[in-house]
Amino acid sequence: MLTRSDFNPAFWLRNAHAQTVFASKLRPSPPLEIERERLELDDGDFLDLSWLPERGLADDAPVVIVLHGLNGSLESKYARGLLRQADARDARGVLLHFRGAAEPNRLPRSYHSGETGDLDTVVQHVRQRFPRASLAAVGYSLGGNVLLKYLGEQGRHAPLACAVAVSSPYDLKCCAEAIQHGLSRVYQAHMINGLREAYEHKFSVMEAPYPRPDFKTLRDFPSFDNAVTAPLNGFKDADDYYARSSSRPFLKHIRTPTLILHAEDDPFMTPAIIPTQADLSSAIRFELSSHGGHVGFVAAGRFGEPVYWLERRIPAFLQQHMPDFERCSQGDTTQEAG
Repeated sequence: MLTRSDFNPAFWLRNAHAQTVFASKLRPSPPLEIERERLELDDGDFLDLSWLPERGLADDAPVVIVLHGLNGSLESKYARGLLRQADARDARGVLLHFRGAAEPNRLPRSYHSGETGDLDTVVQHVRQRFPRASLAAVGYSLGGNVLLKYLGEQGRHAPLACAVAVSSPYDLKCCAEAIQHGLSRVYQAHMINGLREAYEHKFSVMEAPYPRPDFKTLRDFPSFDNAVTAPLNGFKDADDYYARSSSRPFLKHIRTPTLILHAEDDPFMTPAIIPTQADLSSAIRFELSSHGGHVGFVAAGRFGEPVYWLERRIPAFLQQHMPDFERCSQGDTTQEAG
């Protein structure tokens, strides 16, 4: 179902860029304790998981798996904020660092918008560890695209009780084109610089499988994906990568109760990317807001203080589909600056 969101932006953050930058850069980093786990993979590589500390929870306590965006990590404030909400509700929470996101991985391949195999490995790992627990997954931006594609691939066999995707790039080619215009180019430059640094570091400690491109010449996503992402991950070129990895064609096959949150003013893409009702399966609730930016959604509380609305809406949806995901017993923590 495609419906309007009840999100209202803070009166001092109605601009899409203000929403995006405030949530990602100006918000104090929510404090968080974590326990690290390295999951060894059958192909010789590894994935790093960051768990909330065990606090004597029951074996059937629900588990929330968090998927970060491009260049994201445990340091991403949206991830830390949601994990704090899970902790406050006596649920387990774990952040999946995609392959190579936390530190250089062992193989030339990397994570990308369509890589769902690693997510499936982690879901099965969590299911084996907590066989009686209900599982949910929440993905942001690139992580949202991965999650939606995974749910569509799995169909009725998806082992999740519910899922949430925020600010997802449903059509990667359209997004790669849209972010090359106007002020959005600032975001593109920032993300490309992060990717460039990561790959330069990676190939300084391991041999590249083909002659390294001149990273300084790769200044937009089509050129970067054509020269790096596609060949490293088995795609013919950037267009092949975009076509095979975009989540939009998979939405109609999703059978897991799924909430999708999206803002029409998302500066990473244009409104043309927004799926239609015909694209959605009956299991999807797509909430569309006029404002919110990219993974922003900052509202105002008493005296105008920031309220991180995603950390209200997402737990409310999880509670609908995971009864054990209870309301915080110690008060609402969504307005805390830290």
